[in-house]
Amino acid sequence: MTQLVLNQRGSSLSVSGSRYRVRSREREFFMPVHEVSSIVLHAATRLSHDVVMMAIEQNTDILFVDRRGFPTGRIWSNRFGSIATIRKHQLAFSQSKAGAEWIRGLLLRKLDNQATVIDLLSALTGQGHQPDREQSVNTISRYSQKLRDTPIGDLSECFATFRGLEGSAGRVYFAQLNTILPEAYRFARRSGRGATDIFNCLLNYAYGMLYGQCESALITAGVDPFVGVMHRDEYNRPVLTYDFIEPFRAWADYVVCHLLVQEIVFDEFFDRENDTFYLNTTGKRILIQSMNDYLAEVVALGVTGLSRSRGQHIVLEAQQLASTLRKLVISE
Repeated sequence: MTQLVLNQRGSSLSVSGSRYRVRSREREFFMPVHEVSSIVLHAATRLSHDVVMMAIEQNTDILFVDRRGFPTGRIWSNRFGSIATIRKHQLAFSQSKAGAEWIRGLLLRKLDNQATVIDLLSALTGQGHQPDREQSVNTISRYSQKLRDTPIGDLSECFATFRGLEGSAGRVYFAQLNTILPEAYRFARRSGRGATDIFNCLLNYAYGMLYGQCESALITAGVDPFVGVMHRDEYNRPVLTYDFIEPFRAWADYVVCHLLVQEIVFDEFFDRENDTFYLNTTGKRILIQSMNDYLAEVVALGVTGLSRSRGQHIVLEAQQLASTLRKLVISE
């Protein structure tokens, strides 16, 4: 299954028989409808009514994204992926110790994945035996242990502690990534909104791609992305997606850093406006292809124990969450 991305100004999407037809200034190509898992539209691209109806019929998401790659809207069937019991139980889960344990598990995996990214990139750049690498990995491991040891009592206090430990580990992690990157790509700080450098621009866009995939997986599984657990105080935002994405962020980190370590990212991939970096069409093409290739790679992961593409593992984990919610016993 393929994610169909229209990111070139003036591109259009229509239906021709059982195929999608993509037109741009330079070329025209076709893709079988059954091979498309989602459609992503950037600014100044167009699609027909027939595309929308075909996508709904095929249960294919259509995502509209902003310049940073983050989903701002979507079109999908008016049917959730499963029974309403899941969403009824989800409200109880979001305020339970079981929900807090679920969050703890996600964050432990996130920190473990961060340590793995440091090890992989250090080995790639010949820095595997550097003392600062070992110190960073050990420090992240200590934060992981504190996360395991945090008692779950009052949920607001528990989540505050979780956020503190996650944030502390993140500062160590990004500081270490900064030492691994070639000097031309190093960054002053992690800037989530309004990227002030190449690294943050690439990473924000890659995160946006993951947000879209995670939200789609939750909706398809029948889980409401607007009912969060640790993230639950943002009005009209898909806060469960912010919880669910955490262990997968390292995938985007690795793809971005791998591109930079290879030194194949250039200034002409970006537009700058008021000291803010945006990926242009060329930059988007490089990053989107790299992310999609990485997500399509088949790997065996511990959560499911199955060998599937990374993108499919996201889907399976959303289904696993839906199964947990469906079986949840709610005390009266």
